[in-house]
Amino acid sequence: MRRGRNGDGVAAPIKLGPLEHWVGFNLRMAQEHAFAAFSRRSQEIGENPGRFATLTLIARNPGISQTELSHANGRDKSSLTPVVEDLVRRGLVERQRLREDRRTYRLRLTPAGKRTLTMLTRCARRHERVLDSIIGRRERMRFLQVLKRIAAEVE
Repeated sequence: MRRGRNGDGVAAPIKLGPLEHWVGFNLRMAQEHAFAAFSRRSQEIGENPGRFATLTLIARNPGISQTELSHANGRDKSSLTPVVEDLVRRGLVERQRLREDRRTYRLRLTPAGKRTLTMLTRCARRHERVLDSIIGRRERMRFLQVLKRIAAEVE
């Protein structure tokens, strides 16, 4: 540790070595920072940012099953189940069991869930404007194409 101008300890810069140029590491770091920023915005309305995608997918696909939702959300069913249970407990999502298959639930947003999603969407739009200012409007579509390609093609 070295001393700064006012005598305070200043940490030496961390040497990243090859990580500095590795796509995977930089992709994770960008995601961590972007999620933290969105988290701060969603905390302003008292919501968890991780619920945004789940609520959006249910809203856009009324009657979606939990299995379909887990695939669309990129999460395994066991990690999504507590999220859905929390949303049901909070009155944001309703679960309806199918008569023909008692193991399957269909999900829909409640009016409270729609209101919560509206507020989260406002936060997400503000967050996207910040990301657009970093990426640039011209590069946005190309950037999204590359991200989607990574998600689709990586093993």
